[in-house]
Amino acid sequence: VKLVESGGGAVQAGGSLRLSCTASGNTNTVNGMAWFRQAPGKQREMVASITYAGTTTYADSVKGRFTISRDNVEHTVSLQMNDLKPEDTALYTCATAWSSVIVSLGQNVDYWGQGTQVTVSS
Repeated sequence: VKLVESGGGAVQAGGSLRLSCTASGNTNTVNGMAWFRQAPGKQREMVASITYAGTTTYADSVKGRFTISRDNVEHTVSLQMNDLKPEDTALYTCATAWSSVIVSLGQNVDYWGQGTQVTVSS
């Protein structure tokens, strides 16, 4: 499975961005999908995840601001990010797993994308 992200960029605090990730290849193995992020000098963290059925989870730091969604026909997962803050600056990476639920540290992730940079200025 190949994952290709798009939609990153630079915005000012309070702005919005929408990230998208498209899976190709053996998409029959794509079940759980998630977005992770990693800022320089920090540990990678799960931002949001979504099961095939559409059940979502969010990191506390993004609840109420970010929304994850997916299209099971097009094999895409998106992350709408509103009210962005400088602390949201990071490399955002798409991930998929055969498991329905992706664990927060990503141990059961089967495929990772290359990542897309999000930079939020104050």
